[in-house]
Amino acid sequence: MAKAPVLTPRADDFPRWYQDLISKAELADNGPVRGTMVIRPYGYGLWERMQQEMDARIKEAGAQNAYFPLFIPQSYLTKEAEHVEGFAPELAVVTHAGGKELDEPVVVRPTSETIVNDYFSKWVQSYRDLPLLINQWANVVRWEMRPRVFLRTTEFLWQEGHTAHATYEDARDYAAHIHEKVYADFMVNVLGIDVVLGRKTPGERFAGAVNTLTLEAMMGDGKALQMGTSHELGQNFAKAFNTRYLSKDGREELVWQTSWGSSTRMVGGLIMSHGDDSGLRVPPRLAPVQAVVLAIKGDDAVLAKVHEIGDRLKAAGVRVQVDDRTDTPFGRRAVDWELKGVPVRVEVGPRDLENGTAMLARRIPGGKEPVAIDSLVRLLPAVLEEDQALLLTQSRERRESRTSEVSTIGEAVEAAVAGGWARIPWAVLGEEGEAELAAHAVTVRCLVAEDGSVPGSDDAPGNVAVVARAY
Repeated sequence: MAKAPVLTPRADDFPRWYQDLISKAELADNGPVRGTMVIRPYGYGLWERMQQEMDARIKEAGAQNAYFPLFIPQSYLTKEAEHVEGFAPELAVVTHAGGKELDEPVVVRPTSETIVNDYFSKWVQSYRDLPLLINQWANVVRWEMRPRVFLRTTEFLWQEGHTAHATYEDARDYAAHIHEKVYADFMVNVLGIDVVLGRKTPGERFAGAVNTLTLEAMMGDGKALQMGTSHELGQNFAKAFNTRYLSKDGREELVWQTSWGSSTRMVGGLIMSHGDDSGLRVPPRLAPVQAVVLAIKGDDAVLAKVHEIGDRLKAAGVRVQVDDRTDTPFGRRAVDWELKGVPVRVEVGPRDLENGTAMLARRIPGGKEPVAIDSLVRLLPAVLEEDQALLLTQSRERRESRTSEVSTIGEAVEAAVAGGWARIPWAVLGEEGEAELAAHAVTVRCLVAEDGSVPGSDDAPGNVAVVARAY
C-alpha cells in the first residue's frame, strides 16, 4: 500500500496544498479572531530576513525609520474623500474604551497617510525641510471578508513609506526609485521571484493616489499576486492637511507626496512561487538557515564532527544550524527540514566519517551526492548561488510560458480562466473591457509599455494590459 503524501499534491488542490504546507512547515497558525494569524518562529524568521534586506535598501534610498500611533481619529480619514471611501468597508473602529463611549471614534490603523500628514504639516516649514523621507515597520488592520494566512489577513505586518517633496518631478522619481531599486531589486535578487513592474489602471489605484506602481508575480498555479506598490499621491493629502512649505522664492507651496508598502503577503508569495509537493524551497540569499548539518546517529565521533562542520561553515559566512537531535528518527528530521525548504542538508553518519565524506542534499534542484568533508567550506557558497539563480530562472520561465498574447477580451478571459496570464493592448481593452473582465473574476494587474517598461501615463500609445486571476 502506497504511503500517503505529507502534503496534498499541488495538482490535486493548490489551496489545500498551501494550507498544508503552512501547517506542516510550522510557519503560522490561524489566530483566535477570524482573519488573524499567529506567525510561528520559523515563519517569523523568514519575515525577519525580509525586513533586514528591505530595511537596508530603504535606508540606502535615504528614508529613516519612525513610528506612528496604531489609533487614528476617525475625522482624519474623512479629510481625503477618495481615501475614506476606499477604506471604509475595511475599517475596524473603536467606539468604547475605559468603560466609556469615546467622544470621537478611533480607527485601528489601516494605513498611515492621514496621521503621517497631520505631523508632516507640523514638521515641514520650508524647502530646507524637504525631501522628508520616513518609513515605519508596523502592523495594520483591514477587516478581511475572505481571509487566507499571509495572503489576506485582518491584521498583517508591513513597512509603509511616506515622503514629502518640493516638486512633482522629485516625488514621481522617488516613487519610481522605490518601485525599482528597493522592491524589484529585493524581490528578484533575494526572493528569486520574477516580477512584472507596471502601472495600475485608474480603477485599481490606491485610494487617494494619482498613480500607483505595482509589482506582480505569477504563482505556481498561474494566478497573480501583487507583491508591493509605490504610490504618487500628488497634492491630495497635502491639500487635505494643509502641508505647505516656504519656497526659495518666499512663496507658500503645497508639498508633493509618495507612499509605498510591502507586507507579510510576500511570505505567501514565497510559498506559492517556489514551493513544491515536498514543501517550501527557500532562496539561499533569504534563508534564515542556509545549511543544516544533521547527525544521522548519536555516535560521539559523529556528533563532534557535525559541530565541527557547523563551526567551519559559520566561520565561512554560511547561516548554519546543527541538528544533533538523534533521539528523533533521522528520516523524520530530514522530512521536516525538507518541508521547511532549507537549501542544503549536510548529513553525516558513522560510515561517512570512515570515508571522510558527507551526504550533500540540495533542496532546490533536488538530489543527493557524497562530497568530501574538507571541501564543504569551499563548495557550499557556490552551490547556494547556483540554487538561488535556478529559482529565479524557474519563476521567469513559468511566467513566460504561461503568458499569452491576445487580441480580444474573450481570449484574455480564456487564458486567465485556464490558469495563465494574458497581454492585450489597452486600446482594445479600455475601462469598459476592464469591467467585462471583472465579471469573470479577472483583473488588469498592470499596464506596461510595448517594450516591457513602466509607461509614463495611463493612455500612453502602445500600452499593454497584463490580465489574470489574482489572490
